[in-house]
Amino acid sequence: MSRLVYVLNGPNLNLLGKRQPHIYGSETLADVEASCRALAGELGLEIRFHQSNREYEIIDWIHEARETAGGIVINPAAFTHTSVAILDALNAFDAPVIEVHISNVHKREAFRHHSYVSLRADGVIAGLGTQGYGLALRRLAQLIDAQG
Repeated sequence: MSRLVYVLNGPNLNLLGKRQPHIYGSETLADVEASCRALAGELGLEIRFHQSNREYEIIDWIHEARETAGGIVINPAAFTHTSVAILDALNAFDAPVIEVHISNVHKREAFRHHSYVSLRADGVIAGLGTQGYGLALRRLAQLIDAQG
């Protein structure tokens, strides 16, 4: 199985570290990418790290991952609660998917308690800050090794 993992980030995560730091922390998305790349190297994974405020770009990356990737880590951000289209794209992806949320969405507004992506995800990490990305990569490495 491929050791390539796509790490996909949804809308407004380009503002990580600047937007609502009391909720999302002070790390930037570039910081998250750097830590993911370092950990991926330790785990023998290759990553493709993307962020978009456009739903269709995330869907296109999921479609691209179908051909090459052994797993997806996705923080769909606000698309979590709205995007049947992202769910449909993930349902067409045959390898493991781990959903990540920096904040604990279950302690926030009621509309954030529902996730379309969770209907497909093999695991969900919420409320562990940006450390959730590393945990997701570790789990994907285990799943890839098990299928191996």
